[in-house]
Amino acid sequence: MTMNATVNLIETNNFELIFEERDAKVYASPEKGIVICELLSDYVPIDNFKSIFLRISDIIKRGGYTKFIFDKRALRAFHQPSMEWYFLHWKNEMLEYGVTQHRKILPAEKWFEKMVMIAKEQILKNNPDNIIEKLDIRYCDSIEEAIAI
Repeated sequence: MTMNATVNLIETNNFELIFEERDAKVYASPEKGIVICELLSDYVPIDNFKSIFLRISDIIKRGGYTKFIFDKRALRAFHQPSMEWYFLHWKNEMLEYGVTQHRKILPAEKWFEKMVMIAKEQILKNNPDNIIEKLDIRYCDSIEEAIAI
């Protein structure tokens, strides 16, 4: 799917572009209770990553959001510390605000998916008190699928 097709799909589903910067575009639909983060860069430095997600936190804290869609298709580098922070800290805090559904769209490269699964297993093993059982996490192939399920 082209970038324009993704934008059109998001716009036709009544999502508003909340902010855009070099590494990400973030859309929200209060009516649907969904926030979408579309990464735009092949690598996002951890400080930028955290900054993006703290801004997303501010959106979610306004209330009414239950689903977060994370489109990582642009990534070409896997960064373990970013994933750990996202998984252990950000998701925990967002659960307190009602975000229980997480949809992820990974790059097509199989090595990336394998790295995600290995890292996730390690995080769960090292953090047995994690919240994964309280979350509905699914991997999708498109924004459209992620919105629908």
